[in-house]
Amino acid sequence: MKYCRLLINNEPQFALVETEGSTGRELITRVFKSAPAARIPDEDAVSKRIDPIPLEGASLLTPVLPSKIVCVGRNYRAHAEELGNEVPTEPLVFYKPPSSLNDPGARIRLPRLSQNVHYEGELAVVIGKTCYHVREGEDVRDYILGYTILNDVTARDLQKKENQWARAKGFDTFTPVGPVVVDGLDPWAGVEVETRINREVRQHGTTADFIFPLDVIIRHITAAMTLVPGDVIATGTPEGVGPLHAGDVVEISIQGVGTLRNPVVDE
Repeated sequence: MKYCRLLINNEPQFALVETEGSTGRELITRVFKSAPAARIPDEDAVSKRIDPIPLEGASLLTPVLPSKIVCVGRNYRAHAEELGNEVPTEPLVFYKPPSSLNDPGARIRLPRLSQNVHYEGELAVVIGKTCYHVREGEDVRDYILGYTILNDVTARDLQKKENQWARAKGFDTFTPVGPVVVDGLDPWAGVEVETRINREVRQHGTTADFIFPLDVIIRHITAAMTLVPGDVIATGTPEGVGPLHAGDVVEISIQGVGTLRNPVVDE
């Protein structure tokens, strides 16, 4: 399944995305009849067919409404080393607040409080089933609804200044997510992640290089907290992070998902 979220008749709606066989275009074809407060679409709910809307050019919203955004830091060895950090011996977990969520195509605002804001392109996991204390050997894929793209925008100067990262990672607009959620990816086998700034490639990595694979990450997180449907796990960024400037356009592409694109402006 591939789905998105967008405004239809001024109401946020989860919608199915299908590929048109004759042209290969991706079209928004059905609206899920999910509850108004739903964090993910109800796959079992009756859906309503609509006049097809091309996904490209649609005004999309974040495709998920998480109760929490749990992030894994330094999950690529080369990224840890490029910032002069030690490679972690267990998953390094932190939060980004849901208030930092940002829609595909929306502006990332550079705050006046920081002089060094970085992009970080990542594969994100969307939880589809409540999980707590996931056991060793249990298949974590049973708890995963799908995958999307996340930009873990970070005020690097504030991150270095403070012992915790909530402020550096948590500014409004600092978590673009989207454009769609898809199932069927295999991060264990390797999914390519690429970030471009003004069309120039800055990051290119594969999830096959994770220090901690998804099963380890999910068991580590759920040993401490319950994950509920709609929660998002950001899995870490490859090497090549760097500063953003007003006027930049950030594009993060993940094979099988698409491209998350956001312009950058001063606050």
